[in-house]
Amino acid sequence: MKAHTLETQALMTPDSALEALLKGNQRFVTNTSVNRDLIEQVEDTAGGQYPFATILHCIDSRVSAELLFDQGIGDVFSIRIAGNFVNEDILGSMEFACKLAGTKLVLVLGHTACGAVKGACDHARLGNLTALINKIEPAVEAVSEPSDESKRNSKNIDFVNAVAKQNVLMTLDNIRSKSPVLKDLENDGTIKIVGGMYDIASGVVEIY
Repeated sequence: MKAHTLETQALMTPDSALEALLKGNQRFVTNTSVNRDLIEQVEDTAGGQYPFATILHCIDSRVSAELLFDQGIGDVFSIRIAGNFVNEDILGSMEFACKLAGTKLVLVLGHTACGAVKGACDHARLGNLTALINKIEPAVEAVSEPSDESKRNSKNIDFVNAVAKQNVLMTLDNIRSKSPVLKDLENDGTIKIVGGMYDIASGVVEIY
């Protein structure tokens, strides 16, 4: 499979970009990934890059967007930070990716059993990690059930996963509220902004 060109990127729409990722995830799950000559793609993209999607996801070693969506070199912008939240720098990167580099989709991808979310559920405190955990803790407070404090921690995996999904939803809200550039692109149909969850046990991505 060849790397994307300016022409093939231009043919992509927000919907077809999402479809391409979901088809890639299906190939990943069924172990039918397409054959790519990665060195050829290195050569093809040496003069420029034309990705079709921007994916914000966690640093978790089990959650590599290029692998789980079966994408090659030059296909996606990959933004990684523990807990997949946004700050000014990440928003700026997304604005570059969409407004200047032409990607058609922004996907915020959370995942099950997220360590950063577990830390937020437990209100962990450790060096610079504390500031990171603080950015995820609003999602903990936004999940109302269970009300029993003894069950609102990392030992309750259902609670952890509910917080992880809530964190994605709140990150989507933050993108739209803190980046007029991306909000305008979404409003005029140039891009689509969506959320999803990756199941580390099955390999399946669910979009919502």
